[in-house]
Amino acid sequence: MTKIVVDGIEVDVPPEYTLLQACELAGAEIPRFCFHERLSIAGNCRMCLVELKGAPKPVASCAWGVRDCRPGPNGEPPTVITKSPMVRKAREGVMEFLLINHPLDCPICDQGGECDLQDQAMAYGADTTRFHENKRAVHDKYIGPLVKTSMNRCIHCTRCIRFVAEVAGVPDLGATGRGEDMEITTYLEHAMGSELQANVADLCPVGALTHKPQAFNVRPWELSKTPSVDVMDAVGSSIRVDARGKEVMRVLPRVNEAVNEEWISDKTRQHVDGLRLQRLDRPFIRENGRLRPASWNEAFGVVAARLTGVPGDRIGAVAGDLAAVEEMFALKLLMESLGSANIDCRQDGSALSPAHGRASYLFNPGIVGIEDADAILIVGANPRLEASILNARIRKRWRTAPLPIGLIGPQVDLTYPYEHLGAGPDTLGELVAGRHGFNKALDKAAKPLVIVGAGATARPDGVAILAAVAKLASAIGAVKSGWNGLGVLHTAASRVGGLDIGFVPGEGGLAASAMAAAGALDVLFNLGADEIEVAPGAFVIYQGTHGDRGAHRADVILPGAAYTEKSGTYVNTEGRVQMANRAVFPPGDAREDWAILRALSDVLGKRLPFDSLAALRRELYGRHPHLARLDEVAPAESENLLSGLTGLAGEAGREPFAAAVRDFYLTNPIARASRVMAECSALARPAAVLQAAE
Repeated sequence: MTKIVVDGIEVDVPPEYTLLQACELAGAEIPRFCFHERLSIAGNCRMCLVELKGAPKPVASCAWGVRDCRPGPNGEPPTVITKSPMVRKAREGVMEFLLINHPLDCPICDQGGECDLQDQAMAYGADTTRFHENKRAVHDKYIGPLVKTSMNRCIHCTRCIRFVAEVAGVPDLGATGRGEDMEITTYLEHAMGSELQANVADLCPVGALTHKPQAFNVRPWELSKTPSVDVMDAVGSSIRVDARGKEVMRVLPRVNEAVNEEWISDKTRQHVDGLRLQRLDRPFIRENGRLRPASWNEAFGVVAARLTGVPGDRIGAVAGDLAAVEEMFALKLLMESLGSANIDCRQDGSALSPAHGRASYLFNPGIVGIEDADAILIVGANPRLEASILNARIRKRWRTAPLPIGLIGPQVDLTYPYEHLGAGPDTLGELVAGRHGFNKALDKAAKPLVIVGAGATARPDGVAILAAVAKLASAIGAVKSGWNGLGVLHTAASRVGGLDIGFVPGEGGLAASAMAAAGALDVLFNLGADEIEVAPGAFVIYQGTHGDRGAHRADVILPGAAYTEKSGTYVNTEGRVQMANRAVFPPGDAREDWAILRALSDVLGKRLPFDSLAALRRELYGRHPHLARLDEVAPAESENLLSGLTGLAGEAGREPFAAAVRDFYLTNPIARASRVMAECSALARPAAVLQAAE
């Protein structure tokens, strides 16, 4: 630690700190535009000038290291002053320079109210200027459907360039020209190709980059702000849902160092118009092949009449990818009361099961644990499309110190270099036998990480693949005291929660794929499962939010609430328990899912043992206590993990692993209802086709 005096306050800081970090540790506020804690240092804006005793002029605190400061003549600690007249005059001069070409369009700027330049101009701006030249004019650039450009406002902080190059790993943006001719552009003015591109609008300290779908729609002071959690994938990014009245207007990231840092994916951010479109806002029943609106009593009556006399083994339930733990728990209790063991939350046919232990289906090292790995093997997964934020964490680890990364599966662009080992189980078998060249990297690693995706587990031979992965993990020492490097990467927000509460077939019960087959069941409860095809024959009760595939197949539709319209528990891929909070109310006659099931149980004469959400959660926590510990990862028992998995029976096939997510933007009914996501999908499709051809 190094001693340094900031405004008369002596603090101890690590020598690798910058002066800006040391000043903030001492409680001083340092203005900045180009500096960002998660990006490389550029030193462009000079707004962070401070006075360093002994220096002939103010220094840029973001680019000056504590270790570079000289002690005083008698060995005194370096002294920094952040509030001297010289510092204030220097900052006012920098602000005057920044405003030479900046247009005075604050009243119409979409960044107004959330603009760093606007805030700092209040503190350091002057009411006159010494410059009388005409302001420069820059043409706005097209960089895609998500980010709107007003490049007259750009102050060349280069945060956007550094983000796409360093964090996103898709260097679409760059600078051309010098001086007043410098412009930030995509060179050929094409759409950016990253799944994290909209974060550049959050980073922009002025109004040069703003969110295009929200342009001219809302001002920040009109919004109510609700902390929540993302359900577009299984990472569970921390988000803030901003709503005006009954309508969700935007989704922004919340800082969560353990999960998403301060980034979110484009799908997480810009699916919000899908929350309004194609919504189911009243019950429907099918008559003469056509769906017609009905009342709740009428819909419940049809369900009760159809269930009369049906034995339990002819009734089943499938939960979808966006279902919260509470409604799955309520549906499980209802199915138990009906005498049915046919329940499943794995509509993709995954082989993962709580019977093998909780550690067998979690991302055991944790998302933060990726930064500790020194070799990574990815089996049957494409983290860039299945979990963009987790993929950015892998890239962060690779940038810190390049490490060997191997991939078994389709050859794709993961934004970091890797070795493509093969396409399917044969390559995995070579690694298990120790005959592959990548074995050397895995054997030398102290903390190897094996990531298994749905492309490997959601196959008819998924159990055999799991057993092979466990044998490999055992051979390379991936699971040992102090380190569990076996990580299962899920694609569905509801999956881990469903497995935690045992929403899987009971003894003699049918799995989701078997329930969807012709003649398997008489009645099927479909709780928002829109990724599975149900064969003709069964009477389908669909409880969901959108007019998607499940609603088209339904005989009765019970309109539920989206994740922004209810309070619900979700468990992310690493086992972290999180809570989504209600930001708005469901539209029309739609109701919260647990309340629908509770009301239906009354009509069926199988009354569930709760009358409120609080009572439901007491029942839930009584059976599964770890779900009461929010934002915690309950430790999974891993002592017998490998021995249990390696003993699984089955023989792996020879078919190559297929992609679990083919279209990043259209993975669930909310995203498929979004016009913005449809436009992004159309732009991404030609690039995907070209990549597949290569």
